Amino acid sequence: MRACRPLFVAIVMAAAGPLLAGAIDVPSGQPITFQDVIWEAEGDENTYRFRYIAPEIARDGGSIGFEQAEGDLRYLCEHSALPALAKQERPVARIVITLSDRPVDFGKTDPDATQFFDSYTPQGNNCIWEGF
Repeated sequence: MRACRPLFVAIVMAAAGPLLAGAIDVPSGQPITFQDVIWEAEGDENTYRFRYIAPEIARDGGSIGFEQAEGDLRYLCEHSALPALAKQERPVARIVITLSDRPVDFGKTDPDATQFFDSYTPQGNNCIWEGF
């Protein structure tokens, strides 16, 4: 059974401070801002979902396709999510990075939204793509 931990998420966000504040530079050059992080625990495995807003991936009017955004996903895992989690004392089994052209409530659907996501296993300072 999965449990989301909002209090711990607040602690992760507070510890990350400037790593998650303001615009984040990524390889594609698109403007990206942090939305939130969601912690899910299933048994002894902790999954952290870092969600970002990336308006340029929009189907209508966006200038960034998945091919360009794919590098941004890994970059965000290694340069935003991993540093934010480094101060925590909990093991991290998986990091999921999500880009969305607009805020979407977790678990809700928005047929007009464009979202890209990838799942990674952290190994040291690297994020290893899991592939679905």
